[in-house]
Amino acid sequence: MKGTPAAPRCGFSNMAVQILNFHGASFASRDVLSSEELRAGIKTFTSWPTVPQVFIDGEFIGGCDILRQMHDDGSLAKELEKVK
Repeated sequence: MKGTPAAPRCGFSNMAVQILNFHGASFASRDVLSSEELRAGIKTFTSWPTVPQVFIDGEFIGGCDILRQMHDDGSLAKELEKVK
């Protein structure tokens, strides 16, 4: 994400944090703005061009748009329940 959960530095990162907090999910984050190598590396690793990037139990889910869609259709709650 850009920034930290306590201080997101873009609207998409903020939305991802708000959605995960809504679901009571425990999550870790890395600030891609602190390292250009990290920022470029995560995009290469996932072949996904945007940040934040969300992983559940090590599996890449997508970005903020996918997370919001999953929240809206109820599938995020189901996925998070599997890893509790």
